[in-house]
Amino acid sequence: MHAFRVTGFDAPPQIRTMATPSPGPGEVLLDIAACGLNFADILMAQGKYQDTPDPPFTLGMEVCGTVRAHGDGVRAPAVGTRVVVFGGQGGLAEQGVFQAALCRPVPAAMPSEQAAGFQVAYGTSHLALTRRARLQPGETLVVLGAAGGVGLAAVEIGKAMGARVVAVARGADKLQTARRAGADHLIDAGDDVTARVKALGGADVVYDPVGGSAFTAALKATNREGRIIAIGFASGDVPQVPANRLLVKNIDVIGFYWGGYLAFAPEALTDSLADLMGWYADGRLRPHVSHVLPLERAADGLALIRSRRSTGKVVIVPEPA
Repeated sequence: MHAFRVTGFDAPPQIRTMATPSPGPGEVLLDIAACGLNFADILMAQGKYQDTPDPPFTLGMEVCGTVRAHGDGVRAPAVGTRVVVFGGQGGLAEQGVFQAALCRPVPAAMPSEQAAGFQVAYGTSHLALTRRARLQPGETLVVLGAAGGVGLAAVEIGKAMGARVVAVARGADKLQTARRAGADHLIDAGDDVTARVKALGGADVVYDPVGGSAFTAALKATNREGRIIAIGFASGDVPQVPANRLLVKNIDVIGFYWGGYLAFAPEALTDSLADLMGWYADGRLRPHVSHVLPLERAADGLALIRSRRSTGKVVIVPEPA
């Protein structure tokens, strides 16, 4: 089979031919239909992600595929079942082995390309806004990077939870993508974000996958007892938080790492995903995939994310798109 492999952190990942893996105890072998790309894949290829394995390994954190075989002790999901799974690696390949307990069936009406890019973006936004930020109906949610994968999902989920959603993104096209996802107000990231958010009454919750100056601007516009969720640092700049501002306005800055729950509360992820699949089946969520590329163009897909030319998700399929 073919796989997009990291052989060392001093060289770019490449398509390699390798033997089809065999599932071990508690694992299933999937025929992979699609794999969602994430900014974390870029960091992992450079050895900079918090959960980077030792090379060689196959990139690709989240997949949709069909169960082909069981390892010892596995009874479900049944062979032939189409599932999604977050494995952390191994998804950018024609086949892969994953923990059976983490696999979840996919609604029949959900295309594999949408399902593959659903888990990280929607799971991150759902768990961050519910479990960590405690977003309430009627509150004002400011989403930075609102046209990216997790940002666009946060817009949709925030709106579904009854919040007033303010989307911050760069450029008219990206802002219109956020509007279609349900944003009530749009702010170009090149504007004075602090002043614009204050004019709307300030932020009760800030969802920040960007960091850097965007974090600083949003913090200045956060209301008393507001919550800022640090999701990631796509800008490349990890902000330094002025604790005096937190003290004066009783602001919470909340760290959130979705994949970290695998180590201490995996049921939080699977329960969240079950809720989200129900929301999808009810028509409350409409995942946006801007690019679907074949496996041999996986590097191009990562470049789209790195340059911020994509909106929503970039998805890789093992056959030509």
